[in-house]
Amino acid sequence: MLMDPKMSHILIVDDDPQIREVLRIALRQDGHDVTEAGDGAEGLAKARNGKADLVVLDIGMPEMDGLEVCRRLRSEHNTPVLFLTARDDEIDRVLGFELGGDDYVTKPFSPRELLARIRAILKRSAGQVPGMTDGMLNRGALKLDPGRHLCTFEDRPVSLTKREMDMLAHLMARPDHVATKAQLTDAVYGPAIHVSDRTLDSHLRNLRAKLADAGCETAIETVHGVGIRMGACQVG
Repeated sequence: MLMDPKMSHILIVDDDPQIREVLRIALRQDGHDVTEAGDGAEGLAKARNGKADLVVLDIGMPEMDGLEVCRRLRSEHNTPVLFLTARDDEIDRVLGFELGGDDYVTKPFSPRELLARIRAILKRSAGQVPGMTDGMLNRGALKLDPGRHLCTFEDRPVSLTKREMDMLAHLMARPDHVATKAQLTDAVYGPAIHVSDRTLDSHLRNLRAKLADAGCETAIETVHGVGIRMGACQVG
C-alpha cells in the first residue's frame, strides 16, 4: 500500500483511555486520521478491515495482549505495527520483532519521538524495502512472491512473518552474494535503524527452522566470518 507519511490512517489499540487521548491529539495534529480500540479483540477486528496504514499496539493489555493481536494480524495482513510497552524488557521487544512488529516505544514516551518513529515506518512502507521486489523469486524448489506475501517449497506453503519475508527476499534477490549482518539489518529494518545482533539472529534462526520444517534444510548457508547466502534449495 502506497501512502503519504503525512496523511495516513492510524489505528490506536490501548486499554488506557488517557494514552489513547494523547496519541489521538498528537496524530491528528500531525495530519493523520485516527481510529481507536480499547482492547485487543476490538483492535484486531478493526485492523482486519485493512483500512489502517499503521497500528499503534499496546503490548500489555488484559485478555488478548498486543503480541497475540500482532500474531493473528500477521497471518492475514502486512499492516505495519508499532508496539507500545510499559516494560523495558528485551524479551518483549525480541518476541514482538519475531511476530512481525516494525518498531517499539517504551512508556512513558515522548509524543515527538513516537511521531518520528511512525513517520519513519510509513516512509519505509511507502517505498520498497531494499532487496524487496514485487516479482517472483526462485531458488531451486523454493519460490517467493513478496508482493502477495507467499512462500512455497515444492509448492507447499511456508508461513513467514514480514521480517522473515524481507530477509529471505534480500537473500534470494542476490542468491550468490554473501550478505553481512549490516546489509541484512538494512534490508529488514531500513537504514539508520539500530537493531541488536540478538534480534537479527532470532529472525534468521526462525527463518531457517521454518524452511527446514518444509524440507528445505540447506536454504541458507553460513560463510564464517563474513555472513550468509542462499543455498541450493534442492529437493532431497
